[in-house]
Amino acid sequence: MSKNNFSLESWLGIIALGSICVISLANVLVRYTTNASFAFTEEFSVFLIVILAFSGAAVAAKSNEHIRITLLEKYLGLTGRRIVYIIQWLGSLIVLSLIVWYGGLLAYEEFTWESTSPGLGYPTWIYLIWLPLLAVAIIFRSTQNLISRLKMDDYSEEVQQ
Repeated sequence: MSKNNFSLESWLGIIALGSICVISLANVLVRYTTNASFAFTEEFSVFLIVILAFSGAAVAAKSNEHIRITLLEKYLGLTGRRIVYIIQWLGSLIVLSLIVWYGGLLAYEEFTWESTSPGLGYPTWIYLIWLPLLAVAIIFRSTQNLISRLKMDDYSEEVQQ
């Protein structure tokens, strides 16, 4: 990923990681100087870690840096490689679609039941809505990655001829 190619997911991850660091450091400093701690740090930290993980997955999906086994890709021809790319994308699409569906359903149920978080009493749907939204972002970035990988194979075949 180039330095000038920061996406919305990149900034979201940067903000989440920075926020985790700041609130955790502030909590440690307050706890050691006053023997008390901030009540919100655990709840916010868990929420921000989920944001960080999903935004990082979207960035990795777009830049083709996600974890996968490339042994088959190296030894297959152009057609076989394309089939593997599409199978990888379909597997991701299925898993992420389930996350979108069930995560959206959970967020909607929490909204209709007016559930609140146990620590601070905030509505839990505010935390849960990010799960399906960022899963959609990963689907979008995975699709972009698939298209660019297929185009790159077309380009490399043209260069070889």
